[in-house]
Amino acid sequence: MPIDNNYTVKRIPPSDVDLYKELRLEGLKDTPEAFGASYRDESTNARSYYYTLLENHDVFGVYRNTDTLVGIAALALSPKEKLKHKGTLWGMYIKPEARGNELAKQLVLQIIKIAKETTEEILLTVVASNVSAITLYKKLGFIEYGTEPRALKIEDRYYDEVLMRLPLT
Repeated sequence: MPIDNNYTVKRIPPSDVDLYKELRLEGLKDTPEAFGASYRDESTNARSYYYTLLENHDVFGVYRNTDTLVGIAALALSPKEKLKHKGTLWGMYIKPEARGNELAKQLVLQIIKIAKETTEEILLTVVASNVSAITLYKKLGFIEYGTEPRALKIEDRYYDEVLMRLPLT
């Protein structure tokens, strides 16, 4: 889905595994409080781990000029019968220099579009201090349904996470 002449949102093909891995690790390193995964854990994963992830999951990216990945997000769907009605938006990250021009919004809209074809609602967690992300999600219809205190611990500091959901049906 072209956003303008410079940016496109599309599913990240396995052939772009190196671009994805680089941006994923950048996000984990630069904003560790924004992710449940850690740079330390994921930086040791082999290239094949990321290749398989891209092959088997709905992982989308924002590309600048068709070859530079500046944003990523994924939709996880459970194969379990009792959980198929819920998808999870995870791994959302936009490079700092690409923020502020609605790329995150376009990426989430793409996730919503795909989710509507396969599930009944989208869940997500977002660190409580990320006011801009919470504001974006609310503008797109996500509803807060709780807070998990001390959801993440990074060194000696705890971070609360806001739980959000978007009903699709």
